[in-house]
Amino acid sequence: MQNSIHVLGMMSGTSLDGLDLALVEFWQDAQWHFRLHAATTVPYSNEWKAVLSDLENRSAFDYARADIELGHYFGEQARQFTATQAVQPLFIASHGHTIFHQPLIRLTTQIGHGAALSAASGYPVICDFRTLDVALGGQGAPLVPIGDRLLFADYDFCVNLGGISNFSVEHQGKRISYDVAFTNMLFNYLTKKLGLDYDKGGETARSGNCLPDLLAQFNADPYLRQPFPKSLGKETFVSYYVPLIEASGASIPDLLCTAVHYSVFQLAENIRQFNRAKPKVLLTGGGAFNTFFVELLQKQLPEAEIVIPDADIIAFKEAIVFAFLGVLRYLGQPNCLASVTGATADNCGGAVWGNIGDIA
Repeated sequence: MQNSIHVLGMMSGTSLDGLDLALVEFWQDAQWHFRLHAATTVPYSNEWKAVLSDLENRSAFDYARADIELGHYFGEQARQFTATQAVQPLFIASHGHTIFHQPLIRLTTQIGHGAALSAASGYPVICDFRTLDVALGGQGAPLVPIGDRLLFADYDFCVNLGGISNFSVEHQGKRISYDVAFTNMLFNYLTKKLGLDYDKGGETARSGNCLPDLLAQFNADPYLRQPFPKSLGKETFVSYYVPLIEASGASIPDLLCTAVHYSVFQLAENIRQFNRAKPKVLLTGGGAFNTFFVELLQKQLPEAEIVIPDADIIAFKEAIVFAFLGVLRYLGQPNCLASVTGATADNCGGAVWGNIGDIA
């Protein structure tokens, strides 16, 4: 490998906050290092939000068309972003946007087609990181833990507070990780009822009251009692949580307060079960900006050192790590850990569109 490699990582999460783009430089000596050169988030238009929030209920034609059109949209955003940068990426590594995720039937789909993305951006593309792992019997998620192990090894727990919260940790000589609970997906579902994209700082949630009965119902989700490896998809949110919310008749502040208490409780309980005396916990993802959430988590885990990194790492860690997954795919090295997903073997996932060069 050359002395360093520049990659554009692209991430679109379940909370529909927008498309994250991160231009990252990676190099390796005794360990891996990275430098974030530039990053931005492109908010989704109302039209794209409408499409992506309901695509699982549309026709096969609508799905296929959205896949191609989103790929062209991603590519155009990448082209505009890279045009302003002094350094250029060797390739783009794109997560895409998840529509279906049902690993028990070996199904996971992320739209934003790689060929369309490559054509519109002018760069080679690596994408479709999850499907090989699912084909090997794994969950196909989370994928970030390989980056946690190799890029963020100073922390006991690396927590991502995205649409779905998850974390990774070294356990019995292996890296493990799993989805914990619905977080921003749940919060944003409620704030949209107020005409807001999100609850800034958790202030609306702070103004409400936690509803014990609803909290108990949230905590009774059968998923929460399943052993890891495991992962969550939108299907569970729609089938289990939405009916509870809609039947509650409660105010939005009270619902938000209950939702935050639920997500914090599940995260704290899952961290606590690993019996670390004074765990160092890195919080990233949009939820790390939710002050109310962070305060409640610190109360639940008084023994922990909760670390809030700089805003770029909070917002763009997933895009950084997907860029890194692309580097590992470029080198032919495992970028998905069986200890995390439950697959039959570690694997090197990612479909390649365009000519990157000497890719393994």
